[in-house]
Amino acid sequence: MEMNSATEEVTDIRKYDQQSKASLFSAKSLRFAIFSTAIYFVLSYFLIGFKADQVVLAGLFNSLYFASHTTRRFILAFSIFIVYWIVFDYMKAFPNFRYNDVHVQDLYQLEKGFFGFGWNQQRITPNEFFAAHANTFLDIAAGLFYLCWIPVPLAFAAVMFFKNRNLFFQFSLTFFLVNIIGFIGYYLYPAAPPWYVAQYGFHFISSTPGNTAGLGRFDALFNAKIFASIYSKSSNVFAAMPSLHAAYMMIVTFFAMKAKMKGWIGVFAFIMLGIWFAAIYSGHHYVLDVLAGICCAIIGIALFRRWAKSNGGKKILQRLVAATSK
Repeated sequence: MEMNSATEEVTDIRKYDQQSKASLFSAKSLRFAIFSTAIYFVLSYFLIGFKADQVVLAGLFNSLYFASHTTRRFILAFSIFIVYWIVFDYMKAFPNFRYNDVHVQDLYQLEKGFFGFGWNQQRITPNEFFAAHANTFLDIAAGLFYLCWIPVPLAFAAVMFFKNRNLFFQFSLTFFLVNIIGFIGYYLYPAAPPWYVAQYGFHFISSTPGNTAGLGRFDALFNAKIFASIYSKSSNVFAAMPSLHAAYMMIVTFFAMKAKMKGWIGVFAFIMLGIWFAAIYSGHHYVLDVLAGICCAIIGIALFRRWAKSNGGKKILQRLVAATSK
């Protein structure tokens, strides 16, 4: 009797596995994957041209979509971040300097007026001071902090997905909203970064390639091309204002507080402050850019919280949670 029971249990498990695998590769699932991948490739080809990164992204999405029901729920929920990346990438097709004048000299003078200080009988900006007083310790620290700006928010989101699905969607949707606010800022106020002024002066050159600026010293110290590869893919050199680098860890820190992650709040806040410093130290952003990024985070968090408390917001969050919990 026990042998028969065990055999029946094994048979049931096999049947369940077969049915589960079949549902993963249903006609509906295959159509969705093929259609969405094809649309992505076609749009990418006509807007920004073919890139190997697109194949990697599509491969990652489809691998997780068909690997298991758990990974499917995970990647569908994380599609919020995929959409963010695609929008950011497609901005290459619509450079902000086509729509508004790029602020170069006026932003530099504004920075010097608010945050400049006297040094060697002249008034300089914080970026200019750090460029003249760089050292190995700060080069390494700045590089390490800057490498956290995307991996840490994504890792935080992954933890929230498995620990608190509702908070995951609150975080990811806030992250997306803050980015949209920042992107709007890029187009309303195209701005050159500090390193551009240091290298090219106040003359606008639309074809300027991405630049590692002070982060190049990190690459040189470790004989690597980490930041060189990142900034070679930059969507727009003239998108310094606001600094979304300054916003991301602020969002993480806020939601870590909501999740009552007491041991991690201090860590996230430390990384946040480190990124703010690194943005200025490396010459990628002015203090004004960082402050604008902080404002984007505050506005985005406030707007989302107001929406999330509404009846419509609560229902949508509940549906998202339900859709990724089946």
